[in-house]
Amino acid sequence: MNLTELILLIKELFVAGGVVMPPLVLCTLLLWYGVGYRFWVMKEPRLMGVRDMLKYYQLHQDKAAKNIVAQAIKQGIALKNRGVRNLRRHLDAAFYDYEREIAKFSALIRVVVMISPLLGLLGTVMGMIETFDSLATMTLHSQSGGIAGGISQALFTTQMGLTVAIPGLLANSLLNRKQHQIEQDLSQVKDLLCHQTSENLLIKKGRQL
Repeated sequence: MNLTELILLIKELFVAGGVVMPPLVLCTLLLWYGVGYRFWVMKEPRLMGVRDMLKYYQLHQDKAAKNIVAQAIKQGIALKNRGVRNLRRHLDAAFYDYEREIAKFSALIRVVVMISPLLGLLGTVMGMIETFDSLATMTLHSQSGGIAGGISQALFTTQMGLTVAIPGLLANSLLNRKQHQIEQDLSQVKDLLCHQTSENLLIKKGRQL
């Protein structure tokens, strides 16, 4: 398909969908931009458990972090080694950026998934109104396809709205599960680092006694 044919196809889609097609196209672009961004941020798999990752980066602090949990672990280890007071509060502040990053665009995706079918329904209602107006004036029969053709055009926007919403809903569900897993991993990292700090303090106090 060359550029001219693509442009003609886009024009036909806009003509068939009417005034709701530009918002639906915008929703499609926003949806897949948000999905693509979230997938890119969380794409790297976790190859080992959180405890093993923590031990690994404590022994190999020069190794590059391969995913967002590893980045958080390295930053947490750096804070722990600095001996900051109230480590939990510092970890909460440091990990907030990671938690915000993996949740970015999730609200946008939810909004797009909700409004896309409504835009499609609006286009269908508008198309049906035009169809019945044409039927009342008997102008629709002169067009190719007759009443069936007019109703077909009216239902096209509903199809487009569902085409946008259903894949977006499925993709967002998978990404939300990945987000929840990462949030649990980050919480476990905080607990492990704080526990190690507490153990070290107890050992120091025992030696002093």
